Amino acid sequence: MPKFKTRKSVAKRFKVTKTGKVLRACAKRRHLAMAKTRKVKRKLRAGAQTTGTEAVNIKKMIPYV
Repeated sequence: MPKFKTRKSVAKRFKVTKTGKVLRACAKRRHLAMAKTRKVKRKLRAGAQTTGTEAVNIKKMIPYV
C-alpha cells in the first residue's frame, strides 16, 4: 500500500489533538486591530475548533500528523 502525501499548507494551519479534534486559528486578527476592542482581540488569541465535514477533510489531508 502506498504512503499518502501530507498537504503541507494544511499541516501548517491546523493541529489535530490526541482525541482527534481539529484546532485552527481565529480569523480577523491580522490587521485593522485598532478598531477592535481589547476583549475581542483577547478572544481571537485563543483559537477555535473545526467541526463537521471540514474536520473530516482536514484529517484526510494530514494523515500522519
